[in-house]
Amino acid sequence: MFPKYDVIVVGAGHAGCEAAAAAANMGSKVLLITMNLQTIAQMSCNPAMGGIAKGQIVREIDALGGYSGIVTDQTMIQFRMLNRSKGPAMWSPRAQSDRMLFSQRWRELLEGTPNLSFYQDMVHGLIVKDGRCKGVITGLGHEIEASTVVLTNGTFLNGIIHIGEKHFGGGRMAEKAATGITEQLVELGMESDRLKTGTPPRIDGRSLDYSKMEEQKGDEEIVGFSYLDIERIKPEKQRSCWIAYTSQTVHDTLKTGFDRSPMYAGRIEGTGPRYCPSIEDKINRFAERDRHQLFVEPEGWNTVEIYLNGFSTSLPESVQYKALTQIPGFENVRMFRPGYAIEYDYFPPHQLHYSLETKKLSGLFFAGQINGTTGYEEAACQGLMAGINAHNAAYDKEPLILKRSDAYIGVLIDDLITKGTEEPYRMFTSRAEFRTLLRQDNADLRLTELGYEIGLAKEERFQQLIQKKENVSKIMERFSEISVEPSTVNAYFESVGSAALNQKQKLSQLVLRPGVGAKDLIKHIAGLDKEFATFNDLEIEQAEIQMKYDVYIGKEKEMVERMSQMEDLEIPITFDYDRVQAIGNEAKEKLKRIQPRTLGQASRISGINPSDVQILMVYMGR
Repeated sequence: MFPKYDVIVVGAGHAGCEAAAAAANMGSKVLLITMNLQTIAQMSCNPAMGGIAKGQIVREIDALGGYSGIVTDQTMIQFRMLNRSKGPAMWSPRAQSDRMLFSQRWRELLEGTPNLSFYQDMVHGLIVKDGRCKGVITGLGHEIEASTVVLTNGTFLNGIIHIGEKHFGGGRMAEKAATGITEQLVELGMESDRLKTGTPPRIDGRSLDYSKMEEQKGDEEIVGFSYLDIERIKPEKQRSCWIAYTSQTVHDTLKTGFDRSPMYAGRIEGTGPRYCPSIEDKINRFAERDRHQLFVEPEGWNTVEIYLNGFSTSLPESVQYKALTQIPGFENVRMFRPGYAIEYDYFPPHQLHYSLETKKLSGLFFAGQINGTTGYEEAACQGLMAGINAHNAAYDKEPLILKRSDAYIGVLIDDLITKGTEEPYRMFTSRAEFRTLLRQDNADLRLTELGYEIGLAKEERFQQLIQKKENVSKIMERFSEISVEPSTVNAYFESVGSAALNQKQKLSQLVLRPGVGAKDLIKHIAGLDKEFATFNDLEIEQAEIQMKYDVYIGKEKEMVERMSQMEDLEIPITFDYDRVQAIGNEAKEKLKRIQPRTLGQASRISGINPSDVQILMVYMGR
């Protein structure tokens, strides 16, 4: 019934969809197996993509040739560029999506992808021979062979849902958990653990009084995520979100259910996300605050369902409802379904190579929450990399490894493998030491050529990249050539509070002034609008960023070069750490557990000191 596949992807969430699309688009014969074909790419939690650092990841996925940015742009109901008041390294795109359209569009793209087949079934085991994964075993008893397998099981591995004192098996509400895989892999010598995440109640938007909330509109300019020329919604058509607040009264009501909370009663063993805590966790950890901000987010164009961001909870349903009615604007609230917590298995990611292939079983790749991450964006980028490398492994090609200086994706994977995680991992800009280089605006300049070389990014993207590079260079060149008279620019400088110009100066110098932008100079200086009419706004913005931050970008590039020397010093796989007497036992145990590939990776392991790295260098004959 089933032929042998190059790649089998298990799970059709954000990680699974990107993995299947990447491998298929690179030429692999792919089978995507999911327990429910109606929930492909479902937004299980909030109906949004992007945000701080997460937006950069989505742009990187798009630059490499993935689909998350395209789908988000085609299904967004609101767009905002966060952190605009800060420097470009902090700008982060975020979009509200239509939940149902998002899933539908993903399925259409996957169904239109050559080489990609689908099958609905549960996978409860792997075919393992001679230390290699060679396929999967399904609940219906099918043994399906493949050269490589990618597991993207999300929260389904032995998942347990908690609502107050009630608990039952499930990977999502109304969907059963997946069993068998954890037990088999543990038996084969892999280490597993438990994590916890949660979701808020869903609300009937018709029952809310929005006059008691703060309106949060979308941006007047929609940049989007994809570098392709995609038709996006008009700014004036965007749906608003709203901001509401809890109060001490709401907190007191929620506290009445703490004795029945699965988290405080000890029924949940897994660690929850530190940076996206439940409302009961916020009340405990931030006891000095008398209110917390809530985001009232519409789920789509044609639905009244509302996602209450910031009110994740697993308290009893009656407590949830009573507390909701005490939030201003929610007095007559109707609840579609209660919030709940879910506990699930994951595999600590130190057990992976940088390709996301497991060290224990060749041919087996992990991506997404199975590696201990949280968030659609973190899952999607892992899926993309796992799909690329599963294809490469199937065709005996070298894996694609992104370094920390290449992309946020590289930072995420290095963090997981080198530092591990004991709580759901979430990406932040602060995790990236090279964030001036890893901006959301230049992901295509960093990654599209690489995506094109491996056969993932299409010709259209590559040609667009070449044109963009040429145009940005031309803009910068003209800015360094054109001199401006004081009389032509001082009126503009006065309007923005910048000092008057006393003598002729190059445009490239004027654009360095705080609060002065390239587009504004072109707009306010006579004749420049025609000079730069052939360039689009994003090309002008890119040239401006490169001119303004040239010194900082140069310093980070120097730092990358210095650090790359350590990254080039590979540690032999057979290296015996026990013979290095000068290194402490704790450091030895961590080195043996993680098995770093390079001295650079070894230096980033928590608990490894610079002196330990120097000692290793001596033993390696360096």
